[in-house]
Amino acid sequence: MSVNIWLDDIRPAPEGFIWCKSVNQAKHQITILEFSLNSVGVIDCDHDLGDYAKDGGDGIKLLDWLEKKHRHYTIRLHTMNPVGRQNMEAVIKRNNWTQRP
Repeated sequence: MSVNIWLDDIRPAPEGFIWCKSVNQAKHQITILEFSLNSVGVIDCDHDLGDYAKDGGDGIKLLDWLEKKHRHYTIRLHTMNPVGRQNMEAVIKRNNWTQRP
């Protein structure tokens, strides 16, 4: 089973995503589905128009939390600015997770 998390405290999620206004809300949604979950799609869109150097912040927090679960996940990163995507891809690589487009 997979889940798609949309991290944004302002813009509602498109169809197929669970709208999480905070990292804690995203953690709660993942915890509910945890036992049947093997794939997580994440978009951190909070900062996509902001400071590129800080982009991916909430997404990185969520991936760091997933790392502590010591499970292998397939991660799908959805469209975001290039710096945010690069920052999140570094976490995925560090954890040896599989990444799908």
